Amino acid sequence: MVYRTGVLVLLAKIGIESNRRSLLPRFPLSIEVPSLLTDFHDVEETAFPSRPDGRIVIENTRSALWDYAFSRGKAVFRGPYQFYEKSASDMRFTFWGNQGYLYRCVLSVLESRHAVFSFHAAGLYDPAKNRLYIVAGGAGSGKTVFLLSGISRGLKLFSTETVHFRLDKSGPTWFKGSLVDNVRIGTLVRDFPGFCPRGVRDLAEAEVWKNKIALDLSSFQSGPDTLLQPEIVIIFPRIEEGRRGFVATLLSDRRKAAKVVFDNISQKIAETVVLYDRVAIPGFDNAPLARARLKASEALVKDRSVRTAVSVLSNPAECWGDLTCI
Repeated sequence: MVYRTGVLVLLAKIGIESNRRSLLPRFPLSIEVPSLLTDFHDVEETAFPSRPDGRIVIENTRSALWDYAFSRGKAVFRGPYQFYEKSASDMRFTFWGNQGYLYRCVLSVLESRHAVFSFHAAGLYDPAKNRLYIVAGGAGSGKTVFLLSGISRGLKLFSTETVHFRLDKSGPTWFKGSLVDNVRIGTLVRDFPGFCPRGVRDLAEAEVWKNKIALDLSSFQSGPDTLLQPEIVIIFPRIEEGRRGFVATLLSDRRKAAKVVFDNISQKIAETVVLYDRVAIPGFDNAPLARARLKASEALVKDRSVRTAVSVLSNPAECWGDLTCI
């Protein structure tokens, strides 16, 4: 391969090689919906690492056929990827998109090489109580509603999408995640107009629910990038328009709580993804990683820093209920 670069995300060092410069990631990253900045706090370009945690090799070919192989932390792609880059229907699902290959590779490397696990969650920090709220859930669960509502209440942003933690003998350490959130325009216009950028509010009703924008929330971030053993409240939301009231159910059975945590932190590593509308890539999970992840989930929910884990059923206006009083 002629062209090489490196990427550093938190502790993960990834080496990237290609026979086409245009297929390498472009820096600095832009704030836009497909950007990795909607996944991670910082994505830094580096020289090709001498001892990478993972390697991605992309060989552009003229053949219409594609091939993918993965072994010992090295992924090799062969195919007409310059053409795929121009014709992809959704740039999130590409090598460098926020739902793409590098994103999942980094999550896997953080686990396998550094014992850092990643919630699919928003994180909000209360400095006065030294409390971190982890709002964990998949697309459509209500993370963004909790996030913007929490900021409106004075909480500080710790992450919009991915919250990382590592366990040692002294307890969990938490690492700041992304500060940019992909938000449906209709959610801003209807429920959070104070966060709505100029020029967006005047879109027609039919248009606001079709599109998302990348909302930079870095001005609301917490001071420290790392939190050592803050008090933890884990929230699993289900937010529905038109629903009345606030229903919170404590996950008092630690076995069930560990299972819910495990499912959340496994999601993006385990799932198969389709890149460029045609390249099917299996998940990164395997039995040793899954065992370590389950052990970490069990240890986390038993840790004395975890005040509670709770599922919430509510609507956007009432989603926080009395959670800040727990």
